[in-house]
Amino acid sequence: MSTDTTRAPLSEGLLPTLGGHWYTDPGVFALEQERIFEQMWFCAVRAADLDAPGRFQTVQVGRESILVTRTRTGAVKAFFNVCRHRGVQLCAEESGTVRRNIQCMYHAWTYDLDGRLVAAPNLTKMPDVGREEYGLRAVHVREWLGYVWLCLAEEPPSFEADVEGAVVERLGDLAAIEAYGVEQLGLGRRITYDVKANWKLIIENFMECYHCATIHPELTEVLPEFADGYAAQYFVGHGAEFGAEVQGFTVDGSEGFERLATISEEQDRRYYAITVKPTVFVNLVPDHVIVHRMFPTAVDRTTVVCDWLYAPDVVASGRDVERSVELFHRVNEQDFDACERCQPGMSSRVYRDGGVLVPSEHHIGAFHAWVEQRLA
Repeated sequence: MSTDTTRAPLSEGLLPTLGGHWYTDPGVFALEQERIFEQMWFCAVRAADLDAPGRFQTVQVGRESILVTRTRTGAVKAFFNVCRHRGVQLCAEESGTVRRNIQCMYHAWTYDLDGRLVAAPNLTKMPDVGREEYGLRAVHVREWLGYVWLCLAEEPPSFEADVEGAVVERLGDLAAIEAYGVEQLGLGRRITYDVKANWKLIIENFMECYHCATIHPELTEVLPEFADGYAAQYFVGHGAEFGAEVQGFTVDGSEGFERLATISEEQDRRYYAITVKPTVFVNLVPDHVIVHRMFPTAVDRTTVVCDWLYAPDVVASGRDVERSVELFHRVNEQDFDACERCQPGMSSRVYRDGGVLVPSEHHIGAFHAWVEQRLA
């Protein structure tokens, strides 16, 4: 397995892609787990899902199972899901609630919600066992946009540069996304997709619209400029404008909900897409926000959790969100089907040296260079 490649431009209009083995080689995926997912800030859990002390979720970040929980003081903490005694996985469930403590099912080592070792059989006879030293191993945590972001690195990179910086790079400033009040929105719908494709294929798909006229008829009706292959993410601050006859970001272009109260006139009737590497997409429209979280599980398998977020009163009143959910649900299904059709081709001898990027896709080359740099 080699990740050292030199890719010179093929012509003025064509750039080379990564070679096929970048999408099929378990060795490449292992490096990505080690040097990307386990070293960068990873969007793991929606904070509102931890709605009471003792609520927990387990998530896979790279090669590690991570336990994320709400403490009695209301803080969010995250730990490696591993007992410090003999390495048992503490919580096998994806989510749940513990009454006061987290207890290992094997030898009953018990930890409080702050990760401190509080009890174990015969612990009082072992005075040299430090309650803090042998507590759960903590993971760095940040809350932003209503989500819990984790970093497994000993020294995490700058959250402001890597995560918030991706939004600034796309929108021009943080105020543009803060106007949507994402952390205050309610969950209207969540759909989890099992995508039989490498995570990079999904990222690349989201970054370009060369394919939009071919596979997204509903989306291009609402956003006509996408039919021309316009790569909206390439232009700082640009939001794709709704069609003249379109009333809302819905599957049939019919009226959606009231505009979020804090967005600007300039943000009305526009769609903004943001990629936060390595595994997050944020989609902003006037009346709701769509957040994709990717969990790469194998070199050819990715779980994508998609949240549709609405103003609290829309969710609380039980208003029908089906037409707005259906639009991007169809987009997701169309995109993921295309990615799954790409995956087998990555193993073909024809794709050994990769494919090509046309001019409207050239910005994907920067993503490929970023992956190469991370793995070098």
